[in-house]
Amino acid sequence: MHHYEHFWLDPKFWVAVSFVIFFLLLGKKVWGALAGALDGKAEGIRRQLSEAAELRAQAEQMLADAEAERAAAAKEAEELLARAREEAVRLASAAAAEAEAAAKRRERMAMDRIAAAEASAVAEVRNAAADIAGIAARTVIRATHDAAADAALVDQSLADLPKALRAA
Repeated sequence: MHHYEHFWLDPKFWVAVSFVIFFLLLGKKVWGALAGALDGKAEGIRRQLSEAAELRAQAEQMLADAEAERAAAAKEAEELLARAREEAVRLASAAAAEAEAAAKRRERMAMDRIAAAEASAVAEVRNAAADIAGIAARTVIRATHDAAADAALVDQSLADLPKALRAA
């Protein structure tokens, strides 16, 4: 082996120095390229994360909007059901009142018909009784009155006429 007096005279030293210089020069370029690639990759990931955050915010907003619409639709459906129930109750009570009024009208009409039938029957009985009484009176008068009794009755009636006219 060779021992050189000074280390810089040794070719191994210069090979090592050139190796270090080569790697420093080449490493700087390679490191710049690697760092640029890594920075580009990091920027792409940042962009994707930003887009994902934006998409998530949009999705959350869409979910909130959908929930608000669903809540509004549910509230509207409840209001419609409440109005329908109120309308059904109102219609049922109106129908019941109308049915009751119709029943009362029918009852009143039936009572009026019964009263009219009673009045008609009473009138027929009175007319029949009056006819029978008239026939009976004629028969009794014919049997009991003669011309002299008729003349006495006419005279009596004429005598009472001025008193009757003054009283009226």
